[in-house]
Amino acid sequence: MLRKNYTEVTEFILLGLTDRADLQPVLFVIFLLIYLITVTGNVSMIFLIRSDSKLHTPMYFFLSHLSFVDLCYTTNVTPQMLVNFLSERKTISFIGCFIQFHFFIALVITDYYMLTVMAYDRYMAICKPLLYGSKMSRCVCLCLVAAPYVYGFASGLTQTMLMLRLSFCGPNVINHFYCADPPLLVLACSDTYFNETAMFVGAGANLTCSLTIILISYIFIFTAILRIRSAEGRRKAFSTCGSHLTAVTVFYGTLFCMYLRPPSETSVEQGKIVAVFYIFVSPMLNPLIYSLRNKDVKSAIRKVVQRKLFIK
Repeated sequence: MLRKNYTEVTEFILLGLTDRADLQPVLFVIFLLIYLITVTGNVSMIFLIRSDSKLHTPMYFFLSHLSFVDLCYTTNVTPQMLVNFLSERKTISFIGCFIQFHFFIALVITDYYMLTVMAYDRYMAICKPLLYGSKMSRCVCLCLVAAPYVYGFASGLTQTMLMLRLSFCGPNVINHFYCADPPLLVLACSDTYFNETAMFVGAGANLTCSLTIILISYIFIFTAILRIRSAEGRRKAFSTCGSHLTAVTVFYGTLFCMYLRPPSETSVEQGKIVAVFYIFVSPMLNPLIYSLRNKDVKSAIRKVVQRKLFIK
């Protein structure tokens, strides 16, 4: 079946966000700026966490991996998209399309389970502060970080193999700006019922499971915070959770809109707008959310700036 796919379709054409030629240069500049901000923000966050000893805690360890995953999955899509903005023929090879498809699924799943791990970390820090040091040891943190990567890439490989079972013998025009599963399913010549079912069940189960863990964690967290007598103590506890809750709301809200509906031409068009938020906006905002609302990160930034000025 795989050989048949290669002989029938050797490349796909990505329609992108719009077919209006006059908007292509404008969109190129906009998304290039967004990408540069995303790369700068996430690389800076990773650098700060690794270089400042005060940030060598489980919370910032998980945050550095969230920044890394955000950086990877936006990089998986953006360069090809930018090239297509300035190209007359917006093509991607068959192999390149499925490589992009695999890494996108893998990194998105890794991303929202990383957010789940971060919620569990906040639960342990606020609800069980006396046990936090022992329960969140370096070995435990490494296992908690490794699990999303392993599960995410295993899920991505499974979805990719299922997609490769399909036959692509007709049109090769993908109505999207990257190789996403709903638009690819629309192009398949063979029966897609099993793939659609697997997509809905997999996406629904992963989103529901991870979000349930986050919600349960925050129920316990808010209960514990309300028991704190001092207003200052409650404010400080809430401040450690606010950034994470904001990131979760943006990321999960758009993913639910993207995947929990049947693939069709209308849903694909709507999916383009939704995809912009979780591929570009969310990774760009996360470093800003976590830095602007976090005293430790702002302190680390001031130290780096002062060090650079002192050296000069």
